[in-house]
Amino acid sequence: MDFRNEQTDRLIKAILNLQNEQECYDFFEDLCTIKEIQDMSQRLEAAKRLYDGENYLAISREIGISTATISRVSRCLNYGNGGYKTAIERMNEDENK
Repeated sequence: MDFRNEQTDRLIKAILNLQNEQECYDFFEDLCTIKEIQDMSQRLEAAKRLYDGENYLAISREIGISTATISRVSRCLNYGNGGYKTAIERMNEDENK
């Protein structure tokens, strides 16, 4: 399913134009519900932990998400477009500076 269109292009450009963490917090709090933000952050945390070699059950217990969600994240991490890997590797680089 291709979701790319003028509206999603505008969303991506808006995100890329944010200049710092506070601007991102402000934007996402306006754009999303708190639950949506929490869900996205849990998925990214699951992806990072899978990338680091942790198992589904430990991730599920520690983060509080279902193994079904973790399975979907794993599929995207391993067979998706590389978005999770790019983000995680760049976050790891930033942490190592």
